[in-house]
Amino acid sequence: MHVSINLPRESETLKKSGSPLSRSLQNPNSLRVETVIPNPLLPIAAMESGRNLECRMYEAKYPEVDQAVMIQVKSMTDSGAYVSLLEYNNIEGMILFSELSRRRIRSISSLIKVGRIEPVMVLRVDKEKGYIDLSKRRVSEEDIQACEERYNKSKLVHSIMRHVAETMNIDLEDLYIHIGWPLYRKYGHAFEAFKLIVSDPDSVLDSLTREIKEVSPAGQEATKVVPAISEEVKDALVKNIRRRMTPQPLKIRADIEMKCFQFDGVLHIKEAMHKAEAAGNMDCPVKIKLVAPPAYVLYTQTLEKEQGIAILNKAIEACMEEIELHKGKLTVKEAARAVSEREDKLLAEQMRKLGRENDEVSVDEDSEEEEDTGMGEVDVENTEITF
Repeated sequence: MHVSINLPRESETLKKSGSPLSRSLQNPNSLRVETVIPNPLLPIAAMESGRNLECRMYEAKYPEVDQAVMIQVKSMTDSGAYVSLLEYNNIEGMILFSELSRRRIRSISSLIKVGRIEPVMVLRVDKEKGYIDLSKRRVSEEDIQACEERYNKSKLVHSIMRHVAETMNIDLEDLYIHIGWPLYRKYGHAFEAFKLIVSDPDSVLDSLTREIKEVSPAGQEATKVVPAISEEVKDALVKNIRRRMTPQPLKIRADIEMKCFQFDGVLHIKEAMHKAEAAGNMDCPVKIKLVAPPAYVLYTQTLEKEQGIAILNKAIEACMEEIELHKGKLTVKEAARAVSEREDKLLAEQMRKLGRENDEVSVDEDSEEEEDTGMGEVDVENTEITF
């Protein structure tokens, strides 16, 4: 990381422009203090290599107005912040301080910092001059969530594409032209195509072609349709996609309480548990376990989160119907959801702890019974009393 102080360059083009970027550059008294932050998507090795490993993620060179984009703050001036658009090969944009917040600004540093990565809204794009004006205060929570989700997918795709380009010694932009951007057009996002490639690469990649021109010995030029990439590049791409994107099973869990105070209530609860487990299938087998009366957990493992949640909800309904037939009651304490490994370990530890406590209670009860039986039976009528 290095820090450089540069005077803004004067040009007639910038003076005539109405962009906030140009207005800040027209002030000869303003100094631009630039802190160079390494691009998280571009290793230093790319600059040392002879091949081009720099490329935007999407086919469009510039974002659209009113589109949320992911940026990294690069430097601050007296009027705004200069940022890099991470999805567009780090082209420069500017956020005026007036576009930081809808509220009164008390501290600039609390709203924006050099190095921070966050979504912002595109206000204006001058494609001829390359000026992009951005706003932080106009981006909604929905825009932020959608932008972060898209960026995370695009970042993974970009990382895979870049690694293939580097290892196969080809330009990254060429790989995007022949593979990445056609997949974006066809599937909406290359990430969706990459998920399909994990299990069936030929159906996705073999449909991509390109045209080349060949000259016959007679001097005639002909157009020939060939696969978009060679077999070597295809194998490298599939290998990297499978290594990075092979899905891991998700654990879906729901927490319930179940009670039945009728005669044979325990048997009715067991039958309700069987009904819940019967709601599962081969892809999503459902299991139900007792934590501590009346608490139970239902869980399943699946590659598809929504499918797993739907199966558990179905199991809860089956369990509820059965227990209510016998005037019992089922209450959902926590709805079906994907749980982390940490949550799973906490549940296992809780069940082990309760198991130990139950064992201790059983031992205490056995000891009390032994003490009672140790007194023996006293035959009061036939007992002889001696004075």
